[in-house]
Amino acid sequence: MAASWRLRCDLPLLRYLLGFGSRRSLGRAQGAAAWPVGRGASWRWFHGAQPLQADPIKILMPSLSPTMEQGNIVKWLKKEGEAVSAGDSLCEIETDKAVVTLDANDDGILAKIVVEEGAKNIKLGSLIGLMVEEGEDWKHVEIPKDVGAPPPVSKLPPPSPQPQISSPARKEHTEGTPRFRLSPAARNILEKHSLDASQGTATGPRGIFTKEDALKLVELKQMGKITESRPAPTLSASVPPPATGGPSYPRPMIPPVSIPGQPNATVRSSHTVPHAYATADCDLGAVLKVRQDLVKDDVKVSVNDFIIRAAAVTLKQMPGVNVSWDGEGPKQLPSVDISVAVATDKGLITPIIKDAAAKGVQEIADSVKVLSKKARDGKLLPEEYQGGSFSISNLGMFGIDEFAAVINPPQACILAVGRFRPVLKLTEDEEGNPQLRQHQLITVTMSSDSRVVDDELATRFLESFKANLENPMRLA
Repeated sequence: MAASWRLRCDLPLLRYLLGFGSRRSLGRAQGAAAWPVGRGASWRWFHGAQPLQADPIKILMPSLSPTMEQGNIVKWLKKEGEAVSAGDSLCEIETDKAVVTLDANDDGILAKIVVEEGAKNIKLGSLIGLMVEEGEDWKHVEIPKDVGAPPPVSKLPPPSPQPQISSPARKEHTEGTPRFRLSPAARNILEKHSLDASQGTATGPRGIFTKEDALKLVELKQMGKITESRPAPTLSASVPPPATGGPSYPRPMIPPVSIPGQPNATVRSSHTVPHAYATADCDLGAVLKVRQDLVKDDVKVSVNDFIIRAAAVTLKQMPGVNVSWDGEGPKQLPSVDISVAVATDKGLITPIIKDAAAKGVQEIADSVKVLSKKARDGKLLPEEYQGGSFSISNLGMFGIDEFAAVINPPQACILAVGRFRPVLKLTEDEEGNPQLRQHQLITVTMSSDSRVVDDELATRFLESFKANLENPMRLA
């Protein structure tokens, strides 16, 4: 059946976004709506014979506060089988501080509620629900085998912390070794790098060993200042150990750095590469509106696809940033090849969107889906992850507001993207009257090699990127 193109946004904008705008029209697609298709475009983008099979999207209990170790499901705001758009509220979670709403980061369908509302003491990283992409069979989705059965529902009040600091726990402590309360992110980093909190200093409130403390240890290890790696730290007396024989729930993978190539490849530390940082908030209002119009016509692209496109366009406009360090000086790179960080079971890997500046948003979305699946299946070819001229690492799906990523040498820059969040701003209406309006903002931080990209150039790049992302017409 022919597609029905009832788009609510500018026709030239849609043509450029989908990769059609820069090519001459060769005519109309037979049997389809009156839509000009360029030489390089492919109608199978919209009418593929076989949809891409994808695994269910896991909804995990996130870390919503620095001291949060577990959470309670207060209420599900979506039902099974209900469509979900990016930014929609999925459920309410009670932390140790407050009740926080968990928002969706992408479009899809809520396929299965694994942990019912009212459940208490759900550990960080536990599977609480599953989503699938629109058009997939949500009724027969199964819980992934690597996650295990859902945690038991306990509607009793949380146990008193008194038993958690009992004397047996103190007997297990090694004499002369300091004990630390670990934040969830810090524990994940220490376990991943086989480090012990006793090798560093806790700087958090009430002696908590924070994510920043753990990252400092990672840097020291990479610089060779920590000669011996110790086993992963055991849980402190203030955190009860997991029950023996129970199912294990992996914590959400929140990589502290982006790793090009093989997941186990060594990263040069920020001590070797002089890092400079620039941060900006970007308004996603226009992008989300365009996405909604595209979704209505079954064109599926994510916010991250727009971010990749905006970065590619900006690099094309400012080739001085599309460079690498060859050991002696800057090297101009001939094409814009963007490395996109993908989390896998074995670590982080960065498949490359080749010649991204010549691709539309739809083509970028298709490439990201194919490469991400190959990365998780361990089937990437060397040429699909080696090289690249610029990296993007997006941790928004893990609830991270903002962070700074480590550059992947010999690249000169990496863009770290946080989650988008609603923010109220005081603006004026058409008549000049003040009013509060909600804006969807994301925070992006660019790390740049100051030997190649100085502060002034990095600032101008980030300003141009912000302008391009906030005005999708500029992506033409």
